[in-house]
Amino acid sequence: MIIPKSLEELASYVEKGKNVFFFTAGWCGDCTFIKPKMPEIEADFPEWQFIEVDRDAFMDVAVEWNIFGIPSFVVIEDGKELGRLVNKDRKTKEEIETFIRSVQN
Repeated sequence: MIIPKSLEELASYVEKGKNVFFFTAGWCGDCTFIKPKMPEIEADFPEWQFIEVDRDAFMDVAVEWNIFGIPSFVVIEDGKELGRLVNKDRKTKEEIETFIRSVQN
């Protein structure tokens, strides 16, 4: 899991590559629930980079991207959004993997 330290670093992942953005926050109980499963999800999709975005640290990005619930996932390939799983519901490993499979070319 890549954890960007700056807005510039985060933006570089949007522009190039196959990336899954995982919006989260330390206080989010549903995020804490899924976080232990993230290494397994990453291993199941080795062709994708997973970028952890702290919603509180990057609030402007969350607002611009309409991330109003966390945990949320946005899939972007070379600057083009392929799909999003954005809501306030708790997500399971199976739901996240089904979503990622659904947006692959």
